[in-house]
Amino acid sequence: MKKLSQKEKVLRHLKEVGPITPLDAFNDYAIMRLTSRICELKDEGHNIKSELISSKNRFNEKVSFSKYTLNETN
Repeated sequence: MKKLSQKEKVLRHLKEVGPITPLDAFNDYAIMRLTSRICELKDEGHNIKSELISSKNRFNEKVSFSKYTLNETN
C-alpha cells in the first residue's frame, strides 16, 4: 500500500470527512503547514473555500484561524 503524501491526506479528509482546520491537520495527520498544502491543491484546480473563524483560546484570548472546505460541483 502506497504511503499518502500530506497533500493527498488533506484532499482525502476534505472529500471523506469534510472541512479541515490547522488544528485538525496537526492532530490527525501531524501536518503543520496546512495552508501550503491547500495552496498546492488549489494550484491543481481543486475548488477549496476558506472561511475565517474567530474563537477563544484556553486563556480566553480572541484567536482567528481558517477552516477549509472542498466545493465539488458534479
